[in-house]
Amino acid sequence: MPYIDIFNGDADGICALHQLRLHNPLKSRLVTGVKRDTLLLKQVVSVRDNVITVLDISSRANRDSLLQLLKQGNTVHYFDHHFAGEIPESTLFHPHIDTGSGVCTSILVDRFLEGKFRLWAIAASFGDNLHSSAHQLAESLKLDPNKIKELRELGELINYNSYGETINDLHFSPETLFLALQPFSDPFEFYHTSVELKQLREGFRSDMFLAEEILPLRQSPAGRIYQFPNVAWCRRVSGVFSNQVAREAPHLAHAILVERPGGAFLVGVRAPIANPQGAEKLCLKFSGGGRSAAAGINHLAPEDVERFFADFEKQFAN
Repeated sequence: MPYIDIFNGDADGICALHQLRLHNPLKSRLVTGVKRDTLLLKQVVSVRDNVITVLDISSRANRDSLLQLLKQGNTVHYFDHHFAGEIPESTLFHPHIDTGSGVCTSILVDRFLEGKFRLWAIAASFGDNLHSSAHQLAESLKLDPNKIKELRELGELINYNSYGETINDLHFSPETLFLALQPFSDPFEFYHTSVELKQLREGFRSDMFLAEEILPLRQSPAGRIYQFPNVAWCRRVSGVFSNQVAREAPHLAHAILVERPGGAFLVGVRAPIANPQGAEKLCLKFSGGGRSAAAGINHLAPEDVERFFADFEKQFAN
């Protein structure tokens, strides 16, 4: 029976699939994309009688395609932590969904595998800015601080690679990066030998140096909003920069607006780490989505920017 693996191109999606394939190696068709490319089930909607594994992709956003795939006799295993909406009822559907604020998809896979490849779940949690969860998992393995630091950098660099308008913005396609991980069951071996990680580290340092020169466009007791221009390094670094400023001011919300061709904006929102609620609620008002702690908008029209600013203030006002 043919197998298809569909996964978000960020650290969480890649590390979730890596755990599953370390546990159960098999040859599959890989379907992925940049982090914001979330309608991935559309790419396989015509297939029949496959076994499909979906990781870190909102079932709500892909509901029509998911229902069609189930109707066509596909068995679907679904691991995700985003808002799911109504869960399909089918004997072919096997959901592992938890939208809790301290959970990412790699943690769900870690639970499913009973901690078998937990080091990769720790890296993914750091990449998804779930540092508290990552440290809890690290404590369960009694990891020393240097090992934890390496897993944090690994997760953050894999995640950094996922942000861009298109694959051309990225240092590596998510599929290429996943395939580079495949020979490694030990993340520390990958960390110390990978040429891909070396390139990501150099790119990350260069991009962050430029990003840290940008001051907030707006600042209030609710949070800080930044605006980045329409250049590739801004698209690459926006997510990691969002996570960094969120950690620096855990009681504030944050939004990063990256200009797109034509004047619209790509928006990333981080709820306050101290109260990780409301990001998705805000973004849904502008046809976006995500989860309570972190969400985004793929297309914020110029005429909606001021309304977004006002709704940001209302959503995160103390």
